[in-house]
Amino acid sequence: MDVAAESFDLVPVFKALGHPTRLAILGWLKDPESFAPEDSATKEHGVCLKYIQARAEVSQSTASQFMSSLQRADLVTVTRAGQWSYYRRNEDTIAKLGQILNDVI
Repeated sequence: MDVAAESFDLVPVFKALGHPTRLAILGWLKDPESFAPEDSATKEHGVCLKYIQARAEVSQSTASQFMSSLQRADLVTVTRAGQWSYYRRNEDTIAKLGQILNDVI
């Protein structure tokens, strides 16, 4: 295993990706405008938690837990604007994960 893989903690990443809904959310966030094209905040900040919750068909608390898990794994970033939380994919981490998997497997 190379230095990049050793310095990158894969455990929280695989825990986060181990749930099918969290994995789906990460896929959905590839196209943030598919959530709410009329919401100008989507372009500026990311996708509001309420839209993620609606698409995932889960409660607000479950959606928050899912996003916290993805955030701990550094797979998403969050921007808070007032009472709202907006999420977007962390493309740097996702690219690094892809490179590590390519090197290791």
